[in-house]
Amino acid sequence: MDFNIAVIKGDGIGPEIVTEAMKVMDAVGAKYGHNFNYNEVLMGACAIDETGTPLPDETLEVCKNSDAVLFGAIGHPKYDNDPNAKVRPEQGLLKIRKELGLYANIRPVAYYPALEQFSPLKPERIEGADFVVVRELTGGIYFGEKGRNQDGTEAYDNCTYSVEEIERIAKVGFEAAQKRRKKLTLVDKANVLETSRLWRDTVTKMASSYPDVELDFLFVDNAAMQMILAPTQFDVILTENMFGDIISDEGSVIGGSIGLLPSASVGAKVGLYEPIHGSFPQGAGKNIANPMATILSAAMLLETSLNLVEEANAIRAAVSKAIDENVATEDLNKQNPVGTDAVGDFIAAAVSETVKA
Repeated sequence: MDFNIAVIKGDGIGPEIVTEAMKVMDAVGAKYGHNFNYNEVLMGACAIDETGTPLPDETLEVCKNSDAVLFGAIGHPKYDNDPNAKVRPEQGLLKIRKELGLYANIRPVAYYPALEQFSPLKPERIEGADFVVVRELTGGIYFGEKGRNQDGTEAYDNCTYSVEEIERIAKVGFEAAQKRRKKLTLVDKANVLETSRLWRDTVTKMASSYPDVELDFLFVDNAAMQMILAPTQFDVILTENMFGDIISDEGSVIGGSIGLLPSASVGAKVGLYEPIHGSFPQGAGKNIANPMATILSAAMLLETSLNLVEEANAIRAAVSKAIDENVATEDLNKQNPVGTDAVGDFIAAAVSETVKA
């Protein structure tokens, strides 16, 4: 089968890690008889430098007409270190989420036995941890009205949610739980925030439509603590935009490296797939970046947008093989690290060797 994939390599290490994910996808294509047609476009600091805008119209048009979007990372110190910059790389990411209707961000967190020494948590706490964070992506404080007073001495960021926005992301959470261990935890701050109380009311009403799913609630501060104390209690975590941004990054310590965490942003239109880590500009061009999260994001792309489940599982098995055999960059292999490209080569070869189901 032929598929059209929009590719946004982005800034920093983005071009390197996305190149390895494409290498692995091509190995999948060769083995299973698929052809992935890549169309590379700009977003982020590189787009600002070339076009003056973080999300050119051409990029948006290509993405809208593709089967899925594979994305690396955006960000550059010249913008990150300038709080007064009028145009910022992150504006492109926020805009593309809105334009593509990407209201649901799905971030799996998994424990890898071979990497337990890299986690600051005790093995007995994290062994068997396997949960998914379902984060609302296009509402809340990140998209609310914001500004400062005339003399710049006060600032505000408004947080707004509608019942419709909550219902559509909660549906994703409930259905994800039905496919897993049938437990959904709503993380909010309903003891303080009115938006959280609306979340809790809305999700509670929806629970009767999913009688096979156990629903419970945690305030976000307690949830952050529980993720460290007893992460195995979680199956699917449902939460709003800012809370989800924070706790999904917290989950990276369970796997031992943020370089292992993929994500999918899905909704009404084309899905976008990216690692949760940043652009790591200090590592750009040095062949030291861990491409595994991006490669695992490609697996999510195959499964979620293209319905290629066996192919996605072949990638995941190949990544696990690389981890088990310690074929990894310096963040996971201090003694004998290999380069970004060597990790991609190994995983692509492992995919090619996979026995079809």
